[in-house]
Amino acid sequence: MRVSAPGALSGPARGGAVGLKAAVLVLAAVGLMVSDQRQNHLAWVRNVIVTAAWPLRWLVHSPVVAGEWLGATFATRERLLEDNRRLHDRQALLELRLLRFEALEAENQRLRAISQAVPTEATRSLMAEVLRVDLGPFRQRVIINQGSRHGVFLGQAVVDANGIIGQVRRVGSMSAEIILLSDPEHSIPVQVNRNGLRTLVAGTGQPDLLALPYLSRNADIRVGDLLLSSGLGGVFPAGTPVARVSEVRRDPTAPLAIIRATPLAALDRDREVLLIWFATPTVDIDTSVTPDSAPQNPAAGTKR
Repeated sequence: MRVSAPGALSGPARGGAVGLKAAVLVLAAVGLMVSDQRQNHLAWVRNVIVTAAWPLRWLVHSPVVAGEWLGATFATRERLLEDNRRLHDRQALLELRLLRFEALEAENQRLRAISQAVPTEATRSLMAEVLRVDLGPFRQRVIINQGSRHGVFLGQAVVDANGIIGQVRRVGSMSAEIILLSDPEHSIPVQVNRNGLRTLVAGTGQPDLLALPYLSRNADIRVGDLLLSSGLGGVFPAGTPVARVSEVRRDPTAPLAIIRATPLAALDRDREVLLIWFATPTVDIDTSVTPDSAPQNPAAGTKR
């Protein structure tokens, strides 16, 4: 037989005590809610509890907040890096376009200057692009992209925006070779713009230096004189700029002066040149003897 311990409650008694406690707690809770709802007596209690629980809430939410902050930080960094790369690529593209625009503007200015430099005697002109350059000490030539199919002919004059470049030396169907003023095998008849003195300008093998080898030491020529094509020979139109005198030396023991000139055309820098056609004037010399100018025959006598 099982004996209960002294003071211990039996099953029904224990259940009644628990129910009584629950009823008391429910009534107390209802009373507190009614009191707080109507008279707000528990506001300070809630404030104390919330204040006391804030560190715990902060501690619980800190990992979540830290994770969100780190995620946003890394996302922002990646976005900034991507934006930086995109902006860098765009800047490089814009700089390349700007360089192209500058090159096109410079080319446009060169072409406009060349087109405005066409001599008045020219009946036709044709723009050509330089394909290859040969600027050795014994050979000063360039190859252009225009040939006989475009009307280019042997000996044709070639100019740029500043003056005469040279003349066509060889002609192909789609290209041509130009011998420059500076070629040692080239010479051009010129005259001094100041006084009309005629002479020849010869190449020296240097693109920035020409020679005037046939003037006496007493010739009237000075540093700074402008040399124009004389038109003799019918290759270059008269009055086209050729060079400017840069040096004059007179040796009393030498019959000829040492004279150097600088070409006005950019022989070593031109990318476009101008081929020109012009009408060569034809001069007919009448060699017939008129009756008034005919000599009288001394043997013929007069009628008496």
